[in-house]
Amino acid sequence: MPKFSSLDKLVEFFDTHDMGEYWDDMPEVHFDIDIQRRTHLFALDEDVAERLTVIAKAKRIPSKTLINKWLREKVLEQTKATP
Repeated sequence: MPKFSSLDKLVEFFDTHDMGEYWDDMPEVHFDIDIQRRTHLFALDEDVAERLTVIAKAKRIPSKTLINKWLREKVLEQTKATP
């Protein structure tokens, strides 16, 4: 693989060349992945999303923080109500 004098030159090179041409020259690497947290995405109705955004801005917190807080409260409430 060619040597590059800068990261910009490397990027420019691979903009016009296929990485597959150099695959066999690449060193083999091994690493462990330890995922501690997952993110789950849920769809919201447009009206609900807009209202949440307004409320979150008024509270000066991110929308995702408000959503998580409210959902935790509701889940805890439902968990306590279930025999």
